[in-house]
Amino acid sequence: MNKVDKIRRYGRLFYGCLFVIFATAVFSACLSTVASAEEYFSIGMAHFELGNFAEAERWLNRARAADRTMVASEYNLGRIAFETNRFQDAARHFEGILRRDPDNVFALKAAAFTRIMTGDLDLAERHYNRVLTLIPESADNGYNHALVLFAMGRYSDAEEVLARFPFALMENGENKLLFARAQRAQGKVEAIDSYASWLSENDDPKVRYEYAGVLEQHEFFARALEELRFTLSEFTHHPELRRSDIHFALARVLLIADSESDEGIRELEIAIQEGYNNIEAVEELQSDMRISAANRDRLRIIVNNMQRDADFNL
Repeated sequence: MNKVDKIRRYGRLFYGCLFVIFATAVFSACLSTVASAEEYFSIGMAHFELGNFAEAERWLNRARAADRTMVASEYNLGRIAFETNRFQDAARHFEGILRRDPDNVFALKAAAFTRIMTGDLDLAERHYNRVLTLIPESADNGYNHALVLFAMGRYSDAEEVLARFPFALMENGENKLLFARAQRAQGKVEAIDSYASWLSENDDPKVRYEYAGVLEQHEFFARALEELRFTLSEFTHHPELRRSDIHFALARVLLIADSESDEGIRELEIAIQEGYNNIEAVEELQSDMRISAANRDRLRIIVNNMQRDADFNL
């Protein structure tokens, strides 16, 4: 082998060794970066569990910067933003994951719930709809989807979604009540049975008050009176219902069901004494032609008195 060949041979060996050394260094650096990302993530999650959200966010951001494929870092940054009431930031994190992975169920559910908090119900509905496409058997997500649809005023769609989960409707009180309310909002007589089914296993004065309203709507006046009187007899306190509301509902049914009697007027006077002040509702009652002319005249006097008292208290 002449000197030229030896130089070429040793040159190839030298550069080969350099390549191996370089490749090994790059590989080691990659491993170091991945290890750092995982370490940063672990530290961040430890702070998250302790409720140290600012520190958790700092370490998770470092994990995400060290390895941008770490969806877990992005997801947990979204959780931190949510826990600290930065709902727009939370949605940005969750929906950032979805831009890379549209079928990520965890991100979809988180984004949907976060969009409820931001008031973007159209986006929330879209996310929940996608969740149910991916896992159609999920009754919990079906309930959440129906809840959003109900809030959007899409009562028929809410009822349809809930009807896909008949077992949950039988077993889950929240599902059953939302189903009843969706039917009531559509004016469906089937709401009577749905409410009765819920009340056979639960009790809540607000729900019983709604049930009486459905019975009245479909002219089951005797049953409506029975439910309202029972509600009144058992009523103590409720954050969404007042005794005066129940008295007014009772007055309305009595005035319509027995138009010649003055019992409804007496109930209305009790309602007003207890603080009922919805003048528009009383005016609407005054214009109801199912009520006798004599009682409509008395209602006009009551409306005038309510307006005078309202003007005096301004």
